[in-house]
Amino acid sequence: MTDAVKRGYRSDLRSAQARETKRRIVAAAASLFVEQGFGATTVDAIAEAAGVSRKTVFTAVGGKVDLLALALDWAIAGDDTPLTVAERPEVRALLALDDPVALVTEWARVLVQIDIRAADLFAAMEAAAALDPAARVVFENSSAQRRDGARLIVEAVDALGGLARTLRRAEAVDIAWLLSDPVLYRRLVGTRGWSLDRFRDWLAATLRHQLLDADSDGRPPKPERW
Repeated sequence: MTDAVKRGYRSDLRSAQARETKRRIVAAAASLFVEQGFGATTVDAIAEAAGVSRKTVFTAVGGKVDLLALALDWAIAGDDTPLTVAERPEVRALLALDDPVALVTEWARVLVQIDIRAADLFAAMEAAAALDPAARVVFENSSAQRRDGARLIVEAVDALGGLARTLRRAEAVDIAWLLSDPVLYRRLVGTRGWSLDRFRDWLAATLRHQLLDADSDGRPPKPERW
C-alpha cells in the first residue's frame, strides 16, 4: 500500500468516525430534548449520553440551539444525507404524478412519515422558541420551510388544473401549510389515540376537500367515517 493510499484510507476512516460521532451526539440530544425539554437539557448531559466530551459536542455540532435545529432537520429528512426535502426521492416521485388527487393523497402519506419522526422534536423546538431568541429564529425558519413545501405542492396541483376554483393560490398555500403542521398529528394520534391509518386517511381526505376542485375526481370529496 502506497503512502498516498494509506493517507487516503486514514482520512476516510477519520471522516467516517467523525460522522458517526456527530450522529451519536445528535441522537442523544434529540432524545433528551424530547424527554426533558430544551431548557432542562444541558450540553453536559448530551455529552454524557453520547459518550463524548463537552468540547466534542461543540466541535462536532455546536450549542443546544444548533443541536436542536440539526436534530429536527435530520428527523424531517429521514437521515443526514445533504438533500433538501424537495430533493428526496419520495417527494420527487409525488411531484411527478399527473393526477391531483393522487398527488395530494401521496403528500398526506409523506407528511405522516415526517410527523412520526419529527413531531415531538418540533414540539420541543416550539417550546424552546419561547425561551431562547436564537431558538425562535430557528423555529420561524422551520415554519417558513414548511410553507415553502406547501407552496410546492399547491403549485403542482394548480399546474395539473386541480386547484379549487374558489381558492386564490396564496389561500391554498396557507391551508396546505396549516394542515401540514405536526401539531395535528400530536393532538390526534398522540393525545386522542387515533391510529396512523385513521390519521393519514383523515389528513388526505381533508387536504383533498380543502384544496381540490370538485371536478378533479368527478365528485365532491366526502367526509370519511370510522
